Amino acid sequence: MAIVKPFKAVRTTKDKVALVSYKESRLYSKTIIQEKLKYNPFTFLHVLNTINNKNVSLEKQFELIRNRYLEFKENKILIQDNEPYFYIYKKITPTSEYCGIIAGTSVKDYENNIIKKHEDTIKKQEVLFEDYLRNTGFNSDPVLITYPDDKLINSVIQKHQKEQPEYEFTSADKSTHLVWIIKDIDEIKSIQLAFKNIKSLYIADGHHRCASITSLAKKMKGKDNNSYDFILSCLIPESNLKFSEFNRFVRDLNGLSKNEFLTKLNEVFTVKNYGQEYFKPLKKHQFSMYLNGEFYSLSLKEEKYTFSDSLSKLDTEILNRTILSPILGIKNIRNDSRIAYFSNKKNNLSLKNKVDNGKFKISFGMMPVDINEMKKIADEGLKMPPKSTYIEPKLRSALTIYEF
Repeated sequence: MAIVKPFKAVRTTKDKVALVSYKESRLYSKTIIQEKLKYNPFTFLHVLNTINNKNVSLEKQFELIRNRYLEFKENKILIQDNEPYFYIYKKITPTSEYCGIIAGTSVKDYENNIIKKHEDTIKKQEVLFEDYLRNTGFNSDPVLITYPDDKLINSVIQKHQKEQPEYEFTSADKSTHLVWIIKDIDEIKSIQLAFKNIKSLYIADGHHRCASITSLAKKMKGKDNNSYDFILSCLIPESNLKFSEFNRFVRDLNGLSKNEFLTKLNEVFTVKNYGQEYFKPLKKHQFSMYLNGEFYSLSLKEEKYTFSDSLSKLDTEILNRTILSPILGIKNIRNDSRIAYFSNKKNNLSLKNKVDNGKFKISFGMMPVDINEMKKIADEGLKMPPKSTYIEPKLRSALTIYEF
């Protein structure tokens, strides 16, 4: 039984939505942020980038963010809906379409494992975001959560897409963003009932945000309202998610020569040299490797490897257990400076280019994780290695802001 809650979103007017909203600030370069701050007086980045003085305490920074947020409200750049609603969000990219419902999901569901996780979180990041939320009093970045496709929910979404949207604009990356508001009480109740019949939800992106809000909710228990008990979320059906792979890049061969390294690989993999010909994995448990200007295919010798649970079958975990840890000596895959992770979304030749430019000695590619792998690992209470999944859509921020 999953609980979803309509909420009174803080949002902007139609004429300013393209100017106010933003993609996650970590996805912008410093140069782009500075240009937006200089030329766009309405961007929400003015709220988040209030100061750039590292000598100012975090508490003071959060206070300044809060004050700037209130200024946006006072100046009517942001206004709050009078009633709690659900919001349909659709993103159209040059290659894909995504559509889901923005709502509040339950902290209790997260605690009771109805909202399931597949990644570990870093405590330091959890605490930082919790402090941010407590001091600023708002969240502008929804968590991406997925659910099994549901006919009733889909019918409501399809119905509203035939109507005039509240928002419709195209961002600089050539993506079109549309928002419809579900105001009808009966429709809201039917959506809530449909989610109550769904056994489990799965976090696709936003594990740290979920953990931070849950921790904050525990500390704010007994306050005048229950706004801390819900997580700003965009719920998208499983069939509408898109998965891409994260490639692995390592700076050295752990003191091994090329021949010594290949000899060790041959113990666990069938290794084939493709030379200059680009190779991309064609199936699970097969990897691409780029070393010394040549591509290789690595096919796991399954008789040399033990499958024990869903995690052990995951390609990112296989790579850790067979190559990264025992051969290349990378024991802490989360924090070792010798390894880096880059998605393969934009450039298939990144495996080659980042090695050829001298930044790394070797690179590995693999098939993307799929939704069933992610769900099995979450259902078994296991956690994927870091950077196992690159999941789309990447959501637009500050379209609907949740206030605590």
